[in-house]
Amino acid sequence: MADINLVASQFTEFYYREFDSNRAGLASLYRSDSMLSWEGSPIVGANAITEKITGLPFSKVQHKVTTLDAQPSSPTISSLLVSVTGLLVVRSTPLCSVRNQRSPDRV
Repeated sequence: MADINLVASQFTEFYYREFDSNRAGLASLYRSDSMLSWEGSPIVGANAITEKITGLPFSKVQHKVTTLDAQPSSPTISSLLVSVTGLLVVRSTPLCSVRNQRSPDRV
């Protein structure tokens, strides 16, 4: 099995790079049971999450990752649970806390 922390770090870098350049392109990463917490509000499902992130009123943002944790999510399927917390900074003012969890299908 690959180093899960390396995979989680690479996934996080990819996610935020796409977030900055093509938020709609992130839709394929979410499933109907995917969850995103945005400023304390839960958002469930690929469509709702995509609608939220594509509707954000800012285009330039700095990502400040506070924690990045990963663990296997299944003993039989090669998959991970990745949990990221941190801040999104628009201009120089922290906008909101971010908490994103994603379970990539394969490692």
